[in-house]
Amino acid sequence: MEASAATLSRIGLAGLAVMGQNLALNVAEKGFPISVYNRTTSKVDETVDRARQEGALPLFGQYNPRDFVLSIQRPRSVIILVKAGAPVDQTIAALSEHMESGDCIIDGGNEWYENTERRIQEVSNRGILYLGMGVSGGEDGARNGPSLMPGGSYEAYSNVKDILMKVAAQVEDGPCVTYIGEGGSGNFVKMVHNGIEYGDMQLISEAYDVLKHVGGLSNSELSEIFSEWNRGELESFLIEITADIFKVKDEAGDGYLVDKILDKTGMKGTGKWTVQQEAGLHDGVVSVKSGIDKKRLIDDVRQALYASKICSYAQGMNLLRSKSDEKGWNLNLGELARIWKGGCIIRAVFLDRIKKAYQRNPKLASLIVDPEFAKEMVQRQAAWRRVVGLAISAGISTPGMCASLAYFDTYRRARLPANLVQAQRDLFGAHTYERIDRPGAFHTEWTKLARNSTAGVGSLH
Repeated sequence: MEASAATLSRIGLAGLAVMGQNLALNVAEKGFPISVYNRTTSKVDETVDRARQEGALPLFGQYNPRDFVLSIQRPRSVIILVKAGAPVDQTIAALSEHMESGDCIIDGGNEWYENTERRIQEVSNRGILYLGMGVSGGEDGARNGPSLMPGGSYEAYSNVKDILMKVAAQVEDGPCVTYIGEGGSGNFVKMVHNGIEYGDMQLISEAYDVLKHVGGLSNSELSEIFSEWNRGELESFLIEITADIFKVKDEAGDGYLVDKILDKTGMKGTGKWTVQQEAGLHDGVVSVKSGIDKKRLIDDVRQALYASKICSYAQGMNLLRSKSDEKGWNLNLGELARIWKGGCIIRAVFLDRIKKAYQRNPKLASLIVDPEFAKEMVQRQAAWRRVVGLAISAGISTPGMCASLAYFDTYRRARLPANLVQAQRDLFGAHTYERIDRPGAFHTEWTKLARNSTAGVGSLH
């Protein structure tokens, strides 16, 4: 029998791994009665126990899909937090069987945005609404306030807006949630957020590599430097946790734990051995001229890291803009920067300045042409080039900093060498080219003209 309206939950959550449990407890703590369900019943019991221990929170365990769905007040909203791909489809099939027109499924996992768009279509045949919602902040964020990126049905968002606004991280200019846009936009925005996050971590690891191997800095010095940086323009979650990592001693032996961790993302095994054999290489850093000015190096690396980060965020924002234009999502880039200010892994003080840059000019071609950011990049470019140059001389790979610098230089120069590429394409494929001095598309018989003109060309000495 269906429960009476008085006892129904306001929302449901299916999938009680770490993220699901924490998000469910967050919802309950904010005063919204929530039903929870998991195929493994012990997970349901575990979550109910946690809710009891954390202050008799209004969280109710359900043990089969039907009871779970029927325990939620209409229009029902159900968050699912299961592994991306087939498990999501299986969970949707199990739950939607008991759902009615106007009910909504909210996928809070890291799903490929086109899968979300397919599912929107599939469930719409039965009148069910759908949201793909990016959730950032890890287990701590899920429990205490994540950054939420819901995209899909606006009606579905409106039904749960009051819950999401309370559950999300709170910053001085509002909760870290906004309606992202139609279709799979919420998942796409979360994917780019993750790309920025990994770019950020890569850049920080390169800064560490240069400071450690060129500057010869110890872990305790590195911890102090990152703590100091976290009090300035680089203030962010990732810089803060990096300072902490350098403090942790190895409980299983001597020294620091970070030095004992396998650099798993590096090239390993036969590939690495082949390179070492071929070039007569050995692990280690090529010595750079002695007498490195440590203080100056530290300041240079800080500036290089900041400028590289701006480029990384700029590329992420431009990727969002181009996909938004292609799909008609009408993404508000300034608002995205705002909801990333709290709760999420890339939360950083300079996101407020990114937000303001897009408020000044919503059509901004790239962050690095915003007058304020452009000025900062120009001020920092000498330090940035010194760091990259030092790293190259020492044989330390800094692909993130180098790519960011190349991106900056692409914008900085009035003319790039793609004119030669266009000439090559026109020669071998008659692709045509445009000219700088007159309109229209042009094609030239390059080979014929070149062979004819060689008769009168003398050799160079």
